[in-house]
Amino acid sequence: MIFRRNYSWSDLQNDLLAGVTVAAISLPQAMAYALIAGVDPRFGLYSAIVVTLVASVFGSSSHLINGPTNAVSLVVFSALAFFDPEARFDAYQGMFLLGIMVGAVQILIAVFKLGDLTRYISESVVLGFMTGAGFLVALGQVGNLVGLRDKGTGHMHVLYRFWLTVTQDAHVDPRAVGIGTGTIVLAVALRSVARKYRLPQVDMLVTLIATTWIATSLGWSQPGAAGKAALAVVGNVPATLPKPHIPEIQFWWIREMSGSVLAIACLGLLEALAISKSIAHETRQTLDFNRQCLAEGLANLTGGFFQCLPGSGSLTRSAINFQAGAVSRMSGIFAAGSVAIVLVLFAPLMRYVPRAALAGLLMVTASRLVDWKRLRSALGASGYDASLVALTAFAAVFISVEFSILIGVGVSILLFVPRAARLRGAELIVSEDRVVRDRLPSDPDCTGMIIFDFEGELFFGASPELDGHFAGLERRVRDEGIRCIVLRVKGTSNPDMVCMERFRHFIQGMERRGVFVLLCGVRPDFGRVMKNMRFGEVLPDSRVFREEPTLYSSTQKAVRHGYDLMGDADCEHCARLQVSEAAHDLYYQV
Repeated sequence: MIFRRNYSWSDLQNDLLAGVTVAAISLPQAMAYALIAGVDPRFGLYSAIVVTLVASVFGSSSHLINGPTNAVSLVVFSALAFFDPEARFDAYQGMFLLGIMVGAVQILIAVFKLGDLTRYISESVVLGFMTGAGFLVALGQVGNLVGLRDKGTGHMHVLYRFWLTVTQDAHVDPRAVGIGTGTIVLAVALRSVARKYRLPQVDMLVTLIATTWIATSLGWSQPGAAGKAALAVVGNVPATLPKPHIPEIQFWWIREMSGSVLAIACLGLLEALAISKSIAHETRQTLDFNRQCLAEGLANLTGGFFQCLPGSGSLTRSAINFQAGAVSRMSGIFAAGSVAIVLVLFAPLMRYVPRAALAGLLMVTASRLVDWKRLRSALGASGYDASLVALTAFAAVFISVEFSILIGVGVSILLFVPRAARLRGAELIVSEDRVVRDRLPSDPDCTGMIIFDFEGELFFGASPELDGHFAGLERRVRDEGIRCIVLRVKGTSNPDMVCMERFRHFIQGMERRGVFVLLCGVRPDFGRVMKNMRFGEVLPDSRVFREEPTLYSSTQKAVRHGYDLMGDADCEHCARLQVSEAAHDLYYQV
Protein backbone atom coordinates (compact mmCIF):
# COMPACT_ATOMS: atom_id res chain seq x y z
CA MET A 1 0.00 0.00 0.00
CA ILE A 2 1.16 3.53 -0.79
CA PHE A 3 -0.52 4.96 2.31
CA ARG A 4 0.26 3.90 5.83
CA ARG A 5 -2.65 2.53 7.82
CA ASN A 6 -2.76 5.61 10.02
CA TYR A 7 -2.10 8.04 7.18
CA SER A 8 -3.37 11.48 8.23
CA TRP A 9 -4.02 14.87 6.68
CA SER A 10 -0.79 16.08 8.27
CA ASP A 11 1.10 13.23 6.57
CA LEU A 12 -0.44 14.25 3.25
CA GLN A 13 0.77 17.83 3.74
CA ASN A 14 4.28 16.62 4.58
CA ASP A 15 4.39 14.41 1.49
CA LEU A 16 3.13 17.24 -0.70
CA LEU A 17 5.76 19.66 0.61
CA ALA A 18 8.50 17.06 0.20
CA GLY A 19 7.32 16.22 -3.32
CA VAL A 20 7.35 19.85 -4.45
CA THR A 21 10.81 20.30 -2.92
CA VAL A 22 12.10 17.25 -4.78
CA ALA A 23 10.55 18.53 -8.04
CA ALA A 24 12.52 21.76 -7.67
CA ILE A 25 15.78 19.82 -7.83
CA SER A 26 14.48 17.27 -10.36
CA LEU A 27 13.90 19.85 -13.09
CA PRO A 28 17.49 21.05 -13.58
CA GLN A 29 18.93 17.60 -12.83
CA ALA A 30 16.67 15.86 -15.36
CA MET A 31 17.76 18.21 -18.16
CA ALA A 32 21.41 18.01 -17.15
CA TYR A 33 21.43 14.21 -16.97
CA ALA A 34 19.81 14.00 -20.39
CA LEU A 35 22.70 16.07 -21.76
CA ILE A 36 25.15 13.64 -20.11
CA ALA A 37 23.40 10.81 -21.97
CA GLY A 38 23.71 12.83 -25.18
CA VAL A 39 19.94 13.08 -25.77
CA ASP A 40 17.28 15.79 -25.82
CA PRO A 41 16.60 17.34 -22.37
CA ARG A 42 12.89 16.60 -22.67
CA PHE A 43 13.58 12.86 -22.30
CA GLY A 44 15.15 13.54 -18.93
CA LEU A 45 12.05 15.48 -17.88
CA TYR A 46 9.81 12.67 -19.10
CA SER A 47 11.86 10.25 -16.97
CA ALA A 48 11.42 12.52 -13.94
CA ILE A 49 7.68 12.07 -14.44
CA VAL A 50 7.06 8.48 -15.56
CA VAL A 51 9.97 6.59 -13.96
CA THR A 52 9.52 8.49 -10.70
CA LEU A 53 5.76 7.85 -10.67
CA VAL A 54 5.86 4.12 -11.45
CA ALA A 55 8.70 3.37 -9.02
CA SER A 56 6.89 5.25 -6.24
CA VAL A 57 3.67 3.31 -6.82
CA PHE A 58 5.25 -0.15 -6.79
CA GLY A 59 8.34 0.38 -4.60
CA SER A 60 9.12 -0.68 -1.05
CA SER A 61 11.03 2.30 0.34
CA SER A 62 8.96 5.23 1.63
CA HIS A 63 11.64 7.77 0.72
CA LEU A 64 13.43 6.53 -2.41
CA ILE A 65 12.99 8.84 -5.40
CA ASN A 66 13.68 7.36 -8.82
CA GLY A 67 14.37 9.03 -12.12
CA PRO A 68 17.36 10.00 -14.25
CA THR A 69 20.69 9.73 -12.43
CA ASN A 70 24.21 10.82 -13.15
CA ALA A 71 25.86 7.41 -13.23
CA VAL A 72 23.15 5.68 -15.28
CA SER A 73 23.06 8.55 -17.80
CA LEU A 74 26.80 8.24 -18.28
CA VAL A 75 26.46 4.54 -19.07
CA VAL A 76 23.55 5.31 -21.43
CA PHE A 77 25.82 7.73 -23.31
CA SER A 78 28.42 5.01 -23.70
CA ALA A 79 25.77 2.46 -24.71
CA LEU A 80 24.50 4.73 -27.52
CA ALA A 81 27.98 5.60 -28.78
CA PHE A 82 27.71 3.20 -31.74
CA PHE A 83 25.03 5.41 -33.35
CA ASP A 84 26.15 8.00 -35.89
CA PRO A 85 26.11 11.50 -34.28
CA GLU A 86 23.79 12.72 -37.04
CA ALA A 87 21.34 9.83 -36.62
CA ARG A 88 19.57 11.37 -33.64
CA PHE A 89 16.25 9.66 -34.35
CA ASP A 90 17.87 6.22 -34.33
CA ALA A 91 19.76 7.05 -31.13
CA TYR A 92 16.53 8.08 -29.42
CA GLN A 93 14.79 4.89 -30.52
CA GLY A 94 17.77 2.91 -29.29
CA MET A 95 17.56 4.64 -25.90
CA PHE A 96 13.86 3.76 -25.54
CA LEU A 97 14.67 0.14 -26.45
CA LEU A 98 17.54 0.20 -23.96
CA GLY A 99 15.13 1.22 -21.19
CA ILE A 100 12.77 -1.63 -22.04
CA MET A 101 15.61 -4.17 -22.04
CA VAL A 102 16.98 -2.87 -18.72
CA GLY A 103 13.51 -3.03 -17.19
CA ALA A 104 13.01 -6.60 -18.39
CA VAL A 105 16.33 -7.73 -16.87
CA GLN A 106 15.51 -6.07 -13.54
CA ILE A 107 12.07 -7.69 -13.48
CA LEU A 108 13.68 -11.10 -14.08
CA ILE A 109 16.08 -10.43 -11.21
CA ALA A 110 13.06 -9.73 -8.99
CA VAL A 111 11.10 -12.77 -10.23
CA PHE A 112 14.00 -15.09 -9.44
CA LYS A 113 14.52 -13.29 -6.09
CA LEU A 114 18.11 -12.34 -6.83
CA GLY A 115 17.87 -8.84 -5.36
CA ASP A 116 19.92 -9.78 -2.31
CA LEU A 117 22.86 -10.74 -4.55
CA THR A 118 23.63 -7.04 -5.05
CA ARG A 119 25.08 -7.01 -1.53
CA TYR A 120 28.00 -9.06 -2.85
CA ILE A 121 29.14 -6.11 -4.96
CA SER A 122 31.89 -4.49 -2.92
CA GLU A 123 31.42 -0.91 -1.77
CA SER A 124 34.96 -0.27 -2.99
CA VAL A 125 33.85 -1.15 -6.53
CA VAL A 126 30.99 1.35 -6.29
CA LEU A 127 33.31 4.07 -4.97
CA GLY A 128 35.74 3.40 -7.81
CA PHE A 129 32.95 3.56 -10.37
CA MET A 130 31.60 6.81 -8.93
CA THR A 131 35.08 8.32 -8.93
CA GLY A 132 35.66 7.43 -12.57
CA ALA A 133 32.14 8.50 -13.53
CA GLY A 134 32.53 11.85 -11.77
CA PHE A 135 35.78 12.50 -13.65
CA LEU A 136 34.18 11.65 -16.99
CA VAL A 137 31.12 13.83 -16.28
CA ALA A 138 33.35 16.80 -15.51
CA LEU A 139 35.56 16.10 -18.53
CA GLY A 140 32.58 15.80 -20.86
CA GLN A 141 31.26 19.24 -19.86
CA VAL A 142 34.47 21.21 -20.40
CA GLY A 143 33.44 22.02 -23.98
CA ASN A 144 30.02 23.37 -22.98
CA LEU A 145 31.56 25.27 -20.06
CA VAL A 146 33.92 27.27 -22.27
CA GLY A 147 31.76 27.46 -25.40
CA LEU A 148 33.52 24.82 -27.53
CA ARG A 149 31.72 22.50 -29.89
CA ASP A 150 32.26 18.81 -29.25
CA LYS A 151 34.47 17.11 -31.82
CA GLY A 152 34.77 13.49 -32.81
CA THR A 153 32.20 10.72 -32.96
CA GLY A 154 30.65 8.34 -30.48
CA HIS A 155 32.93 5.55 -31.73
CA MET A 156 35.98 7.40 -30.37
CA HIS A 157 37.24 7.09 -26.81
CA VAL A 158 36.05 9.89 -24.54
CA LEU A 159 39.60 11.01 -23.80
CA TYR A 160 40.42 11.27 -27.50
CA ARG A 161 37.22 13.20 -28.15
CA PHE A 162 38.14 15.58 -25.35
CA TRP A 163 41.56 16.08 -26.91
CA LEU A 164 39.99 16.88 -30.28
CA THR A 165 37.51 19.29 -28.69
CA VAL A 166 40.16 21.38 -26.96
CA THR A 167 42.77 21.33 -29.74
CA GLN A 168 40.94 21.48 -33.08
CA ASP A 169 39.86 25.00 -34.02
CA ALA A 170 39.13 25.76 -30.37
CA HIS A 171 37.90 29.30 -29.74
CA VAL A 172 36.93 29.84 -26.13
CA ASP A 173 33.83 32.01 -25.65
CA PRO A 174 34.34 34.40 -22.69
CA ARG A 175 30.57 34.69 -22.27
CA ALA A 176 30.19 30.94 -21.83
CA VAL A 177 33.12 30.89 -19.40
CA GLY A 178 31.51 33.69 -17.39
CA ILE A 179 28.11 31.99 -17.21
CA GLY A 180 29.62 28.56 -16.49
CA THR A 181 32.01 29.63 -13.73
CA GLY A 182 29.38 31.96 -12.27
CA THR A 183 26.99 29.00 -12.10
CA ILE A 184 29.57 26.93 -10.21
CA VAL A 185 30.33 29.69 -7.71
CA LEU A 186 26.65 30.52 -7.13
CA ALA A 187 25.62 26.85 -6.73
CA VAL A 188 28.36 26.17 -4.17
CA ALA A 189 27.57 29.37 -2.25
CA LEU A 190 23.81 28.73 -2.16
CA ARG A 191 24.30 25.13 -0.98
CA SER A 192 26.53 26.40 1.83
CA VAL A 193 23.92 28.95 2.88
CA ALA A 194 21.10 26.37 2.68
CA ARG A 195 23.00 23.98 4.95
CA LYS A 196 24.05 26.67 7.39
CA TYR A 197 20.54 28.01 7.89
CA ARG A 198 18.74 24.71 7.24
CA LEU A 199 16.84 26.06 4.25
CA PRO A 200 15.20 23.91 1.53
CA GLN A 201 17.90 22.65 -0.83
CA VAL A 202 16.66 24.30 -4.01
CA ASP A 203 20.06 25.81 -4.73
CA MET A 204 20.41 24.19 -8.16
CA LEU A 205 17.02 25.45 -9.34
CA VAL A 206 17.67 28.96 -8.02
CA THR A 207 21.12 28.95 -9.63
CA LEU A 208 19.72 27.85 -12.99
CA ILE A 209 16.98 30.51 -12.91
CA ALA A 210 19.44 33.23 -11.90
CA THR A 211 22.06 32.46 -14.56
CA THR A 212 19.39 32.04 -17.24
CA TRP A 213 17.92 35.43 -16.30
CA ILE A 214 21.37 37.05 -16.46
CA ALA A 215 22.13 35.54 -19.87
CA THR A 216 18.71 36.58 -21.19
CA SER A 217 19.03 40.14 -19.79
CA LEU A 218 22.37 40.52 -21.55
CA GLY A 219 20.84 39.19 -24.77
CA TRP A 220 23.18 36.19 -24.92
CA SER A 221 20.53 33.45 -24.96
CA GLN A 222 18.04 35.13 -27.32
CA PRO A 223 18.11 34.49 -31.08
CA GLY A 224 19.87 37.25 -33.02
CA ALA A 225 19.36 38.49 -36.54
CA ALA A 226 20.59 35.21 -37.98
CA GLY A 227 18.19 33.28 -35.73
CA LYS A 228 21.03 31.99 -33.58
CA ALA A 229 21.78 32.92 -29.97
CA ALA A 230 25.23 34.13 -28.91
CA LEU A 231 25.37 31.31 -26.39
CA ALA A 232 24.47 27.69 -27.06
CA VAL A 233 21.12 27.04 -25.37
CA VAL A 234 19.14 23.94 -24.44
CA GLY A 235 16.62 24.57 -27.22
CA ASN A 236 12.89 24.11 -27.48
CA VAL A 237 11.24 21.78 -24.98
CA PRO A 238 7.68 20.95 -26.06
CA ALA A 239 5.02 21.78 -23.47
CA THR A 240 3.54 18.29 -23.64
CA LEU A 241 3.45 15.32 -21.33
CA PRO A 242 5.11 12.04 -22.36
CA LYS A 243 2.95 10.02 -24.72
CA PRO A 244 2.86 6.27 -25.35
CA HIS A 245 5.36 5.28 -28.01
CA ILE A 246 6.49 1.89 -29.33
CA PRO A 247 10.16 2.25 -30.21
CA GLU A 248 11.62 1.03 -33.45
CA ILE A 249 13.49 -2.24 -33.03
CA GLN A 250 16.48 -3.37 -35.04
CA PHE A 251 18.01 -6.57 -33.78
CA TRP A 252 21.59 -5.52 -34.37
CA TRP A 253 20.95 -2.71 -31.87
CA ILE A 254 20.11 -5.36 -29.28
CA ARG A 255 23.43 -7.09 -29.93
CA GLU A 256 25.35 -3.84 -29.60
CA MET A 257 23.62 -2.81 -26.36
CA SER A 258 23.38 -6.16 -24.60
CA GLY A 259 26.47 -5.67 -22.44
CA SER A 260 25.37 -2.19 -21.44
CA VAL A 261 21.92 -3.51 -20.51
CA LEU A 262 23.40 -5.80 -17.87
CA ALA A 263 25.67 -3.04 -16.56
CA ILE A 264 22.82 -0.52 -16.28
CA ALA A 265 20.47 -3.06 -14.70
CA CYS A 266 22.99 -4.04 -12.02
CA LEU A 267 24.19 -0.48 -11.44
CA GLY A 268 20.62 0.81 -11.20
CA LEU A 269 19.61 -1.82 -8.66
CA LEU A 270 22.79 -1.28 -6.70
CA GLU A 271 22.13 2.47 -6.51
CA ALA A 272 18.48 2.07 -5.54
CA LEU A 273 19.00 -0.63 -2.90
CA ALA A 274 22.01 1.09 -1.36
CA ILE A 275 20.10 4.37 -1.00
CA SER A 276 17.01 2.58 0.34
CA LYS A 277 19.05 0.71 2.95
CA SER A 278 20.88 3.87 3.98
CA ILE A 279 17.65 5.79 4.66
CA ALA A 280 15.92 2.75 6.20
CA HIS A 281 18.78 2.58 8.70
CA GLU A 282 17.59 5.97 9.97
CA THR A 283 13.83 5.32 9.77
CA ARG A 284 13.90 1.64 10.88
CA GLN A 285 11.67 0.77 7.92
CA THR A 286 11.61 -2.88 6.86
CA LEU A 287 12.44 -3.17 3.17
CA ASP A 288 11.49 -5.80 0.61
CA PHE A 289 14.52 -5.82 -1.70
CA ASN A 290 12.98 -8.02 -4.38
CA ARG A 291 9.87 -5.83 -4.47
CA GLN A 292 12.10 -2.79 -4.92
CA CYS A 293 13.90 -4.58 -7.77
CA LEU A 294 10.51 -5.23 -9.36
CA ALA A 295 9.58 -1.56 -9.01
CA GLU A 296 12.87 -0.50 -10.66
CA GLY A 297 12.20 -2.88 -13.53
CA LEU A 298 8.59 -1.80 -14.01
CA ALA A 299 9.63 1.86 -13.96
CA ASN A 300 12.28 1.43 -16.67
CA LEU A 301 10.09 -0.89 -18.74
CA THR A 302 7.19 1.57 -18.65
CA GLY A 303 9.54 4.49 -19.28
CA GLY A 304 10.80 2.84 -22.45
CA PHE A 305 7.27 3.01 -23.86
CA PHE A 306 6.91 6.69 -22.84
CA GLN A 307 10.11 8.12 -24.37
CA CYS A 308 12.03 8.19 -21.10
CA LEU A 309 15.70 8.13 -20.22
CA PRO A 310 16.50 4.99 -18.15
CA GLY A 311 16.80 5.78 -14.47
CA SER A 312 17.36 4.52 -10.98
CA GLY A 313 17.25 5.71 -7.38
CA SER A 314 18.70 9.18 -6.89
CA LEU A 315 20.83 9.78 -3.81
CA THR A 316 20.37 13.56 -3.96
CA ARG A 317 16.62 13.61 -4.47
CA SER A 318 16.00 10.75 -2.01
CA ALA A 319 18.01 12.51 0.70
CA ILE A 320 16.11 15.76 0.09
CA ASN A 321 12.82 13.88 0.16
CA PHE A 322 13.72 12.36 3.54
CA GLN A 323 15.04 15.64 4.96
CA ALA A 324 11.92 17.50 3.77
CA GLY A 325 9.74 15.30 5.98
CA ALA A 326 8.24 12.76 3.57
CA VAL A 327 6.38 9.94 5.30
CA SER A 328 5.25 7.70 2.43
CA ARG A 329 5.68 6.95 -1.26
CA MET A 330 3.05 9.59 -2.01
CA SER A 331 5.88 12.14 -1.92
CA GLY A 332 7.32 10.56 -5.09
CA ILE A 333 3.94 10.75 -6.78
CA PHE A 334 3.65 14.42 -5.84
CA ALA A 335 7.17 15.04 -7.15
CA ALA A 336 6.31 13.49 -10.52
CA GLY A 337 3.07 15.48 -10.70
CA SER A 338 4.86 18.73 -9.89
CA VAL A 339 7.41 18.18 -12.68
CA ALA A 340 4.52 17.45 -15.10
CA ILE A 341 2.74 20.69 -14.14
CA VAL A 342 5.90 22.77 -14.59
CA LEU A 343 6.61 21.10 -17.92
CA VAL A 344 3.15 21.98 -19.26
CA LEU A 345 3.13 25.57 -17.96
CA PHE A 346 6.74 26.71 -18.31
CA ALA A 347 8.38 24.54 -20.99
CA PRO A 348 8.72 27.45 -23.49
CA LEU A 349 10.98 29.28 -21.04
CA MET A 350 13.48 26.42 -21.00
CA ARG A 351 14.69 27.40 -24.48
CA TYR A 352 16.61 30.25 -22.85
CA VAL A 353 18.68 28.03 -20.55
CA PRO A 354 22.36 28.27 -21.59
CA ARG A 355 24.22 25.02 -21.99
CA ALA A 356 27.13 26.60 -20.14
CA ALA A 357 24.87 27.01 -17.08
CA LEU A 358 23.90 23.34 -17.18
CA ALA A 359 27.56 22.44 -17.67
CA GLY A 360 28.41 24.39 -14.52
CA LEU A 361 25.73 22.54 -12.57
CA LEU A 362 27.07 19.24 -13.86
CA MET A 363 30.59 20.17 -12.77
CA VAL A 364 29.26 20.72 -9.26
CA THR A 365 27.25 17.50 -9.48
CA ALA A 366 30.34 15.58 -10.62
CA SER A 367 32.27 16.66 -7.53
CA ARG A 368 29.33 15.68 -5.32
CA LEU A 369 29.03 12.33 -7.06
CA VAL A 370 32.11 11.14 -5.18
CA ASP A 371 31.81 10.53 -1.45
CA TRP A 372 35.25 11.92 -0.64
CA LYS A 373 35.19 10.87 3.01
CA ARG A 374 34.35 7.25 2.22
CA LEU A 375 36.82 7.29 -0.68
CA ARG A 376 39.64 8.26 1.69
CA SER A 377 38.54 5.53 4.09
CA ALA A 378 38.54 2.91 1.34
CA LEU A 379 41.97 3.92 0.06
CA GLY A 380 43.42 3.78 3.56
CA ALA A 381 41.58 0.71 4.85
CA SER A 382 43.51 -2.05 3.09
CA GLY A 383 45.38 -2.85 -0.07
CA TYR A 384 42.41 -4.96 -1.18
CA ASP A 385 39.99 -2.00 -1.01
CA ALA A 386 42.47 0.47 -2.48
CA SER A 387 43.22 -1.78 -5.46
CA LEU A 388 39.50 -2.29 -6.18
CA VAL A 389 38.83 1.46 -6.08
CA ALA A 390 41.81 2.27 -8.31
CA LEU A 391 41.16 -0.51 -10.82
CA THR A 392 37.44 0.24 -11.19
CA ALA A 393 38.09 3.97 -11.59
CA PHE A 394 40.83 3.23 -14.15
CA ALA A 395 38.50 0.92 -16.08
CA ALA A 396 35.75 3.57 -16.11
CA VAL A 397 38.07 6.23 -17.56
CA PHE A 398 40.33 4.25 -19.87
CA ILE A 399 38.33 1.17 -20.89
CA SER A 400 34.54 1.51 -20.79
CA VAL A 401 32.31 3.10 -18.21
CA GLU A 402 29.47 0.61 -18.73
CA PHE A 403 31.79 -2.36 -18.17
CA SER A 404 33.90 -0.85 -15.38
CA ILE A 405 31.57 -1.98 -12.62
CA LEU A 406 31.46 -5.49 -14.12
CA ILE A 407 35.26 -5.47 -14.31
CA GLY A 408 35.43 -4.33 -10.69
CA VAL A 409 33.07 -7.09 -9.59
CA GLY A 410 35.07 -9.69 -11.52
CA VAL A 411 38.35 -8.56 -10.00
CA SER A 412 36.83 -8.46 -6.50
CA ILE A 413 35.77 -12.08 -6.94
CA LEU A 414 39.25 -13.06 -8.16
CA LEU A 415 40.82 -11.33 -5.17
CA PHE A 416 38.28 -12.76 -2.74
CA VAL A 417 38.56 -16.42 -3.73
CA PRO A 418 42.19 -16.82 -2.52
CA ARG A 419 41.27 -15.08 0.73
CA ALA A 420 38.23 -17.30 1.19
CA ALA A 421 40.34 -20.37 0.44
CA ARG A 422 42.62 -19.75 3.41
CA LEU A 423 41.98 -22.55 5.86
CA ARG A 424 43.39 -21.78 9.27
CA GLY A 425 44.87 -24.63 11.25
CA ALA A 426 46.04 -24.33 14.84
CA GLU A 427 47.18 -26.85 17.41
CA LEU A 428 45.32 -26.81 20.72
CA ILE A 429 46.53 -28.21 24.00
CA VAL A 430 45.08 -29.18 27.36
CA SER A 431 46.87 -26.89 29.79
CA GLU A 432 47.79 -27.84 33.34
CA ASP A 433 44.71 -25.99 34.58
CA ARG A 434 42.71 -28.28 32.26
CA VAL A 435 41.66 -25.62 29.71
CA VAL A 436 41.71 -26.44 26.00
CA ARG A 437 43.38 -23.51 24.28
CA ASP A 438 45.86 -22.58 21.53
CA ARG A 439 49.26 -24.10 22.07
CA LEU A 440 51.99 -21.65 23.13
CA PRO A 441 55.73 -22.05 22.44
CA SER A 442 56.32 -22.36 26.19
CA ASP A 443 53.91 -25.28 26.60
CA PRO A 444 55.45 -28.73 27.26
CA ASP A 445 55.66 -31.21 24.40
CA CYS A 446 52.84 -33.74 24.10
CA THR A 447 53.66 -36.95 22.24
CA GLY A 448 50.43 -38.75 23.04
CA MET A 449 47.60 -36.64 21.63
CA ILE A 450 47.28 -33.85 19.07
CA ILE A 451 44.24 -31.59 19.19
CA PHE A 452 44.06 -29.70 15.89
CA ASP A 453 41.53 -26.98 15.15
CA PHE A 454 40.38 -26.09 11.62
CA GLU A 455 38.69 -22.80 10.79
CA GLY A 456 37.52 -21.55 7.39
CA GLU A 457 35.75 -22.63 4.21
CA LEU A 458 36.08 -26.31 3.31
CA PHE A 459 35.61 -25.93 -0.44
CA PHE A 460 37.89 -27.18 -3.22
CA GLY A 461 39.95 -23.97 -3.23
CA ALA A 462 41.12 -24.75 0.32
CA SER A 463 42.26 -28.30 -0.49
CA PRO A 464 45.98 -27.42 -0.93
CA GLU A 465 46.12 -25.86 2.54
CA LEU A 466 44.18 -28.80 3.97
CA ASP A 467 46.70 -31.17 2.40
CA GLY A 468 49.51 -29.17 3.99
CA HIS A 469 47.98 -29.43 7.46
CA PHE A 470 47.40 -33.18 7.09
CA ALA A 471 50.97 -33.68 5.85
CA GLY A 472 52.26 -31.93 8.97
CA LEU A 473 50.15 -34.16 11.20
CA GLU A 474 51.35 -37.29 9.39
CA ARG A 475 54.97 -36.18 9.85
CA ARG A 476 54.47 -35.72 13.60
CA VAL A 477 52.80 -39.14 13.86
CA ARG A 478 55.82 -40.68 12.17
CA ASP A 479 58.46 -38.74 14.12
CA GLU A 480 56.87 -38.43 17.57
CA GLY A 481 54.78 -41.59 17.85
CA ILE A 482 51.46 -39.77 18.32
CA ARG A 483 48.69 -42.21 19.33
CA CYS A 484 45.53 -40.06 19.08
CA ILE A 485 44.44 -37.10 16.93
CA VAL A 486 41.39 -34.98 17.72
CA LEU A 487 40.27 -32.90 14.72
CA ARG A 488 38.05 -29.96 15.72
CA VAL A 489 35.90 -28.75 12.78
CA LYS A 490 33.48 -26.45 14.60
CA GLY A 491 34.85 -23.36 12.83
CA THR A 492 34.52 -24.77 9.29
CA SER A 493 31.67 -24.27 6.84
CA ASN A 494 30.44 -25.29 3.40
CA PRO A 495 32.30 -28.63 3.13
CA ASP A 496 32.44 -30.06 -0.39
CA MET A 497 33.43 -33.40 -1.87
CA VAL A 498 37.06 -32.48 -2.55
CA CYS A 499 37.92 -31.47 1.01
CA MET A 500 35.84 -34.22 2.58
CA GLU A 501 37.72 -36.80 0.50
CA ARG A 502 40.93 -35.42 2.03
CA PHE A 503 39.47 -36.01 5.51
CA ARG A 504 38.46 -39.56 4.61
CA HIS A 505 41.87 -40.43 3.15
CA PHE A 506 43.65 -38.98 6.18
CA ILE A 507 41.47 -40.98 8.60
CA GLN A 508 42.07 -44.18 6.62
CA GLY A 509 45.83 -43.57 6.63
CA MET A 510 45.91 -42.98 10.38
CA GLU A 511 43.81 -46.09 11.03
CA ARG A 512 46.36 -48.18 9.12
CA ARG A 513 49.07 -46.75 11.41
CA GLY A 514 47.03 -47.63 14.50
CA VAL A 515 46.34 -43.98 15.37
CA PHE A 516 42.93 -43.09 16.77
CA VAL A 517 41.23 -40.17 14.95
CA LEU A 518 38.29 -38.36 16.53
CA LEU A 519 36.14 -35.62 15.00
CA CYS A 520 34.56 -33.01 17.27
CA GLY A 521 32.53 -29.85 16.73
CA VAL A 522 30.71 -31.58 13.87
CA ARG A 523 27.94 -29.27 12.67
CA PRO A 524 24.86 -30.46 10.73
CA ASP A 525 26.22 -29.51 7.29
CA PHE A 526 29.49 -31.35 7.98
CA GLY A 527 27.55 -34.33 9.33
CA ARG A 528 25.32 -34.53 6.25
CA VAL A 529 28.30 -34.71 3.90
CA MET A 530 29.91 -37.34 6.14
CA LYS A 531 26.76 -39.44 5.89
CA ASN A 532 26.49 -38.98 2.12
CA MET A 533 30.14 -39.98 1.66
CA ARG A 534 29.83 -43.00 4.00
CA PHE A 535 32.34 -41.94 6.62
CA GLY A 536 30.88 -44.65 8.85
CA GLU A 537 32.91 -47.19 6.87
CA VAL A 538 36.21 -45.68 8.07
CA LEU A 539 35.25 -43.90 11.31
CA PRO A 540 33.05 -45.41 14.05
CA ASP A 541 30.21 -43.20 15.17
CA SER A 542 31.58 -43.37 18.72
CA ARG A 543 34.50 -41.21 17.58
CA VAL A 544 32.28 -38.50 16.05
CA PHE A 545 31.24 -35.80 18.52
CA ARG A 546 28.55 -33.51 17.18
CA GLU A 547 28.20 -29.92 18.30
CA GLU A 548 25.39 -29.63 20.83
CA PRO A 549 24.26 -26.79 23.12
CA THR A 550 25.15 -28.68 26.30
CA LEU A 551 27.26 -27.91 29.35
CA TYR A 552 30.06 -30.19 28.17
CA SER A 553 31.20 -29.31 24.67
CA SER A 554 31.97 -31.85 21.99
CA THR A 555 35.66 -30.98 22.29
CA GLN A 556 35.63 -31.86 25.98
CA LYS A 557 33.96 -35.18 25.25
CA ALA A 558 36.37 -35.97 22.42
CA VAL A 559 39.45 -35.25 24.56
CA ARG A 560 38.12 -37.39 27.42
CA HIS A 561 37.35 -40.24 25.01
CA GLY A 562 40.79 -39.91 23.45
CA TYR A 563 42.44 -40.44 26.81
CA ASP A 564 40.22 -43.48 27.37
CA LEU A 565 41.28 -44.96 24.02
CA MET A 566 44.99 -44.41 24.70
CA GLY A 567 44.84 -46.00 28.15
CA ASP A 568 48.06 -45.54 30.12
CA ALA A 569 49.94 -42.74 28.38
CA ASP A 570 53.69 -42.82 27.73
CA CYS A 571 53.62 -39.05 27.35
CA GLU A 572 54.53 -37.27 30.60
CA HIS A 573 52.13 -34.41 29.84
CA CYS A 574 49.16 -36.74 29.18
CA ALA A 575 49.97 -38.95 32.16
CA ARG A 576 49.98 -35.98 34.52
CA LEU A 577 46.56 -34.87 33.24
CA GLN A 578 45.11 -38.37 33.47
CA VAL A 579 46.27 -38.77 37.09
CA SER A 580 44.91 -35.36 37.95
CA GLU A 581 41.58 -36.20 36.36
CA ALA A 582 41.34 -39.46 38.30
CA ALA A 583 41.81 -37.57 41.56
CA HIS A 584 39.29 -34.86 40.89
CA ASP A 585 36.02 -34.33 39.06
CA LEU A 586 37.55 -32.31 36.26
CA TYR A 587 36.16 -30.73 33.11
CA TYR A 588 37.56 -29.01 30.08
CA GLN A 589 36.75 -25.62 28.61
CA VAL A 590 37.27 -24.50 25.05
